[in-house]
Amino acid sequence: QVQLVESGGGLVQDGGSLRLSCAASGRTFSAYHMGWFRQAPGKEREFVAAISASGRSTYYEPSVRGRFAISRDNAKNTVLLQMNTLKPEDTAVYYCAANVDTCSDYGCMVNARRYDFWGQGTQVTVSS
Repeated sequence: QVQLVESGGGLVQDGGSLRLSCAASGRTFSAYHMGWFRQAPGKEREFVAAISASGRSTYYEPSVRGRFAISRDNAKNTVLLQMNTLKPEDTAVYYCAANVDTCSDYGCMVNARRYDFWGQGTQVTVSS
């Protein structure tokens, strides 16, 4: 069992930056692939970014590539999402998720159904 707690959300102006943090409980954090997803009002949950258990591979949704950066610190059981050049369309609730699947290619990592544990979410609002 893994418990995930997100923090770092808030209100920021167009072009601003935020850093989301996800703190994980449990001693096997380094065995989990980790992902960030988001859900805007009236829309389905969508993939944002993911990082493999080792940290060697990262994946991004095309609209955030070059603006967002995912990283992890396995010693601190933490995964971060640095978000720069934020746009109003980035407004959503952002969720951290853990995936114990052995598959770590792009097709697996972007699929929300492959994630086993989810945080409660943190609101990100970008004003224009």
